Amino acid sequence: MNIKTLAKKYDLKRIDKELGDNFWSPIDVAKVNDWVLKAAAFKGQFHWHKHSDDEFFLVYKGEIVIDTENGPIELREGEGTVIPGGIKHRPKAAVRALVLFFDPN
Repeated sequence: MNIKTLAKKYDLKRIDKELGDNFWSPIDVAKVNDWVLKAAAFKGQFHWHKHSDDEFFLVYKGEIVIDTENGPIELREGEGTVIPGGIKHRPKAAVRALVLFFDPN
């Protein structure tokens, strides 16, 4: 079987353009086992929330701050973090940022 039919390439520049200024509305990039890699444009502030599972964030473009009940986490382009399940948090970005994260499928 041809590897190109089994392994799809993803173009983050195209995904960035597709998201545009549609903030806080993630799109699915890839499915990985029981998880979905999503991308979203962040700008402004999201609401406080928590998840039962850990949540992984990776900043592809820009900078974000994730406020947590235990203090803020600042992430620059190319940096990431895992917010443990059960921790209240809210991501925010002063200017548009593109962020990748995993959600359970």
